[in-house]
Amino acid sequence: MDHFEFPEDSNYKSKSESIYFYTDDGVYRKSNHWGRVANCRWKLVTDSNYKNQEIATAFAKWTDFHPINTAEKIFFIRVDFNTKKVKLQAKNKDTANHLFTFSEAQKRIQQIHYLFTDDKWSKHFQTDLPLLSFNIVSRFISTNLSLREIKKNQT
Repeated sequence: MDHFEFPEDSNYKSKSESIYFYTDDGVYRKSNHWGRVANCRWKLVTDSNYKNQEIATAFAKWTDFHPINTAEKIFFIRVDFNTKKVKLQAKNKDTANHLFTFSEAQKRIQQIHYLFTDDKWSKHFQTDLPLLSFNIVSRFISTNLSLREIKKNQT
């Protein structure tokens, strides 16, 4: 967020100097560290000029918070094959996607990034790489099969 002035009596200041201001709609946070924070994960959506450890201010709506539950399957993976962007999303009442735990989804996202950035894995397949990637990743995000099992069944 640009141009948000924190009131003098902000609601909370953490040991690591992050400042929080709570509203009816959500929370403003000013910090130089993001990602896992206490029992939350903050993901900044920002321009490409942002550098880690720079102070930034962000706003999150209360409706955007969801519990980090390690045992419950409440997350799905969305993939944009054109841009090769992979996104973790929390289920909602209309979700028909295959669901994973948070850690399962994170591991799968890392594997998908590898598939998109390094094509060495595809050398022994006799299929067009974009089509092969689409088929493998689509199956990988819609089943509990491992990447190895899915690749094995592609031959």
